[in-house]
Amino acid sequence: MSNIIQNRSEILFLYDVKYANPNGDPMDMNRPRIDEDSNHCLVTDVRLKRTIRDYFLEKGYDGQTDANKDIFIRDEGGKPVTGATRAKAYNDKDEFIEKYLDVRLFGGVSAATGKKFNLTGPVQFGMGKSLHPVKENFIKGTGAFATKEGAEQKTFREEYNITYGLIGFHGIINENAAKHTKLTDEDMNLFIEGTWNGTKDLISRSKKGHMPRLLVKVNYQPGFYIGDLLENIELLVENDKEVDQIQDVTEFVLQTEKLNQVLQKHQDKILSVEVKIDDRLQLSEPIFKAQELEF
Repeated sequence: MSNIIQNRSEILFLYDVKYANPNGDPMDMNRPRIDEDSNHCLVTDVRLKRTIRDYFLEKGYDGQTDANKDIFIRDEGGKPVTGATRAKAYNDKDEFIEKYLDVRLFGGVSAATGKKFNLTGPVQFGMGKSLHPVKENFIKGTGAFATKEGAEQKTFREEYNITYGLIGFHGIINENAAKHTKLTDEDMNLFIEGTWNGTKDLISRSKKGHMPRLLVKVNYQPGFYIGDLLENIELLVENDKEVDQIQDVTEFVLQTEKLNQVLQKHQDKILSVEVKIDDRLQLSEPIFKAQELEF
């Protein structure tokens, strides 16, 4: 395995959603999570982490080819695998860390008898939110099958989505927690790849319409980070549209002046700024001293 990371990093990740449900609330008829006061769409960090894990599994990370690239929290046959079942695959804390890529990234809890330990992950995200108010849609339709054998009436289905939402996540990679999970540079490269490509690969019926637009990774001197990067960007809507009427990424410009000002202010603490930008996203100005992320 490569070296354990030594520096703190901050992540700003934007993706958009078109006529899809970014994160249904099972306690509210699986409607999109929307803040009642601001009408901004919300997405949990759990949803984003699941996106990344699913990408790893699709790539075949099951511990068979690479012993240290298994995924601890996973589904099999459409159902979550229990912690007790997963505990059969490791003997102690060291093996728990060594085997599971998602544990090294996000931490994990082992509650099996004789194998009780809890690790806080170095990679942590806050709640994702849209950078603007969204429009929620209620859709009614018919299902593929009749209600019973021989009946002509098909079942009805009801679902919710949003017309458009540019979702923003803010995350921290903590070099101190990385010492405990032994998070490596190689793991971090896979995480960046999984964040971008995993979002693009969300092509299930309710998730089709997701596209990654911007990923910024700011690498700092140990012990320092700016924080609140998400609060330093905003949208400028073109053609006199209201911000809640946006339907496509081409209808606004992402204002990056404030972000650049804060990056420039703390440049003595910044080792590098790495970015991945989708071709269709318009920035008001290039991001300060940005280098292209490659994966």
